[in-house]
Amino acid sequence: MKLIDPIVAFHSELQALRRNIHAHPELCYEEQRTADVVAEKLTQWDIPVLRGMGVTGVVGIIKRGTSNRAIGLRADMDALPVQESNTFAHRSTIDGKMHACGHDGHTAMLLGAARHLALHGTFDGTVYVIFQPAEEGGAGARRMIEDGLFERCPMQSVYGMHNWPGQAVGTFGVTPGPMMASSNEFEVIIKGKGAHAAQPHKGIDPIMVAVQIAQGWQTIVSRNKSPLDAGVLSITQIHSGSTTNVIPDEATLVGTVRTFTIEVLDLMEQRMRDVATHTAAAYDATIEFKFKRNYPPLINHPAETAFAVDVLRQMVGEDGVNASVEPTMGSEDFAFMLQALPGCYVFIGNGEGDHRDMGHGLGPCNLHNPSYDFNDDLLPIGASYWVNLAEAALPCR
Repeated sequence: MKLIDPIVAFHSELQALRRNIHAHPELCYEEQRTADVVAEKLTQWDIPVLRGMGVTGVVGIIKRGTSNRAIGLRADMDALPVQESNTFAHRSTIDGKMHACGHDGHTAMLLGAARHLALHGTFDGTVYVIFQPAEEGGAGARRMIEDGLFERCPMQSVYGMHNWPGQAVGTFGVTPGPMMASSNEFEVIIKGKGAHAAQPHKGIDPIMVAVQIAQGWQTIVSRNKSPLDAGVLSITQIHSGSTTNVIPDEATLVGTVRTFTIEVLDLMEQRMRDVATHTAAAYDATIEFKFKRNYPPLINHPAETAFAVDVLRQMVGEDGVNASVEPTMGSEDFAFMLQALPGCYVFIGNGEGDHRDMGHGLGPCNLHNPSYDFNDDLLPIGASYWVNLAEAALPCR
């Protein structure tokens, strides 16, 4: 593994920085302290700073030479509304909030890269280091774009990275095309007619309509879309009724839909609406159909993915890069940035969890788990990748 020596030498400071952020988690659009820490460090290294895009977003601007070429490197900063189970020294100091997804590590890795690029970088152009808020459900990437990120910071490509538990430390996973799914949620309210449970013929039972809709929806996955196109439709909540002898007026179905393409998503939303509407009509019921598209599928661009793979292989070797990693039905709002610009998103292995300090929770070291902790061994690896990527994208002429 070819890491950058000054970054390796800075490892202990990066670890302290990461653990400081871990101990002070902030939820989406609340990342004021984290943004202050990021801006203070960037300023300390003489990196010009832009603030306020995406409410609490921070962008550092690192220039060298005279080229107009530019690249964006993005890290997310927000935490989750999770009560931490760990009791080690850097555990969360705020009840009900925790860095359970490793955004503290993502921020620290990009800060390490920014420091090196500012002090020792060999490139010709501009590197924008983008510290984004509100990835966890707040669509902070979209908010930064709406606030003018790519107009104020014109760049030709943008790159992201996420730690991945269960993947070996020092290895990377990536694939061209769809890598993470769209995230969407639905709520369908079935409106029937209440009645005594002993006299069902005098009412319109919304519960039975909900059952028929739920079963009918599953044929969308198995019969309406191509078997070669991935799609998930999961009903995660059913609400209705309050007692044993009353048929209620309403029933509600709630859940999520995940797809790797907008075309499949369009199909599934339309067929869900059609099946629910006509099934309800067959039982003389009506529906209120709500479908919310949260994050689009994350789709890596082929040329930028091939470029990133080449950079990674030069750094960690052929065996350290899985260039056809299995996509995941999880979602990520970096997808908005990849809709706006070419780029690539990679997974960096976080290991199996044996890196955790004494006092960690008894649960697995999985994302969104109260026993999770970011692996600090990744800090120089991820930072070195960012630097190598930027310098390869913006070579000196």
